[in-house]
Amino acid sequence: MTERPATDATPEAATVMPAAGGGEPTTEKARSLGSDAWESLRRRPIFWVSSTLILLMLLMAIFPQLFTFFSPNPDPLFADQTKVRQPPSADAWFGRDGQGFDVYSRTIYGARSSILVGVLASLGTVLLGGIVGIIAGFYGRWVDATLSRVADIFFAVPLLLGGILILYTFPSDFNTPYLLVVGKVVFALAILGWPRIARIMRASVLQVKPQDYVQAARALGASPGRIITGHVLPNAFAPVIVVATIDLGVYIATEATLSFLGIGLQPPIVSWGIMISDASALGMLRAAPHMLLFPSLFLSVTVLAFIMLGDAVRDAFDPKSR
Repeated sequence: MTERPATDATPEAATVMPAAGGGEPTTEKARSLGSDAWESLRRRPIFWVSSTLILLMLLMAIFPQLFTFFSPNPDPLFADQTKVRQPPSADAWFGRDGQGFDVYSRTIYGARSSILVGVLASLGTVLLGGIVGIIAGFYGRWVDATLSRVADIFFAVPLLLGGILILYTFPSDFNTPYLLVVGKVVFALAILGWPRIARIMRASVLQVKPQDYVQAARALGASPGRIITGHVLPNAFAPVIVVATIDLGVYIATEATLSFLGIGLQPPIVSWGIMISDASALGMLRAAPHMLLFPSLFLSVTVLAFIMLGDAVRDAFDPKSR
């Protein structure tokens, strides 16, 4: 009795390819969409630049003490009334604002609230929009029609205008807990941003559903949940990742706009939007331009980094660009 050699049936198994000219065959590892995308990303400088900037901003949001440890004024809530609107100097690297707060420390600590709102809003839109899009695209018929019309209702409301209406209806004050204030802003952005993700996920599911491996799973008796989680979702999720990465920067900018209007995050919370709002008061822009310059610069760089990363990821996952 002879033994049959073991075979590797995993998707990453090496494929035997015949060599040109009748030589020895060569082995080539099977490639997936993810591996192709990574090979494309690692060769793009824009990916490394944007990733480095985002990593720096995330470290700033998680560990602000690392960036204020050597600062002359590491406490963002300490105000020196004798040095109001002081220009940048060795005593205050970014100067002081209209109440005597150190602009550098507040800019560093402001990254936490702004980035937290952007990340949570993106996760909320992906979760809600992804679920709605999968259900609508997979089941179709009246389920698709109903969910699509509901999404159209939310999609018709502009993000900024809808955020103003929601936050004006549920205002916050100085006594509102930090997480509740952040949660209101995140809710306003997520409840108005999910239809965009739902449309993209629905279109991706409609492209994946007719594929042979999905039909084979149906023929073998797999349940709808097993088909969705095992076959449809992994192959339809890439476009959602791309759009969510770009939208994250948009949500950070929207939070800054809402805080600038006085209905987003509220003091004593520190955020870039609140700092820009304080710097835009009457007479402040001309008397202390540094109050507006530095938080606006950090906000612009962060939003640009996420948008550049989203563009790079989009091109990497698009086979037509390679």
